[in-house]
Amino acid sequence: MQPSVQAFFDNATNTVSYIVHDPVTKKAAIIDPVLDFTPRNGRVTTASSDALLSAANAQGLEIIYLLETHAHADHLSAAHHLRDVTGAPVVIGDHITQVQTIFATLFEADDVIPDGSQFDRLVAEGDSLPLGSLQIEVLHTPGHTPACLTYVIGDAAFVGDTLFMPDYGTARVDFPGGNAETLYKSIRKILSLPPETRIFVGHDYLPSGRTDYRWETSVAAQRASNIHAHDGISESEFVEMRTARDKTLEAPLLILPSLQVNIRAGAMPPASPGGHVYFRIPVNAI
Repeated sequence: MQPSVQAFFDNATNTVSYIVHDPVTKKAAIIDPVLDFTPRNGRVTTASSDALLSAANAQGLEIIYLLETHAHADHLSAAHHLRDVTGAPVVIGDHITQVQTIFATLFEADDVIPDGSQFDRLVAEGDSLPLGSLQIEVLHTPGHTPACLTYVIGDAAFVGDTLFMPDYGTARVDFPGGNAETLYKSIRKILSLPPETRIFVGHDYLPSGRTDYRWETSVAAQRASNIHAHDGISESEFVEMRTARDKTLEAPLLILPSLQVNIRAGAMPPASPGGHVYFRIPVNAI
């Protein structure tokens, strides 16, 4: 039995969220949900994540997991909101503690104990979670961040930011804790899965010559034509390319608010004595 996969593309952040379910039991997981945030006026809404819930409810699905592939730097997670609504646990890799240590220090977030306790379940390489008659297998695929995971469910692999569509390439590694050599090894781990494995990416951007957004590819396609990591690219070649490319990239627009929320499992920072919630913007710190 293979999972049913529905993708939801967020135009504001180029993020793809997924509902994955077992067709037999209707047990479902949501992967990488987006909390809508408008930086111009500081407004937060739940429209995108509520659309996931509406789609799940229309199909009679029971959401039993909220899966995070990593602590995202380009969008705020809606995991906290969805946990409040569904009661489903928020799952992330156990190396999130390394990410929390880095960014709780940067933001002087004294309320964030860097032990992963803000999440409901920390998972590691080789762990497995039941999804009805299916299993969610956990691969630790760091490099973009220390805590990145790939979730393999039947013939589907959800790779977060580790790989993008073949014509766009691979994740950046210039965030704290990122490493090009580690990313290369993680990519080869993913590409050692069966060739027919469906790969679902966490973002899509439009490279030159393409006008439609895409998010599903395969191990075979990645091995044949990923512009950064196809078969035949050596580790040293990849590291040289990735390092040079990352020097040309700007920080994501929402990196500072995103990480303050995402190290808290999608929760906002504590309110001020006046009842307002504020994001901290450290000046000249990154």
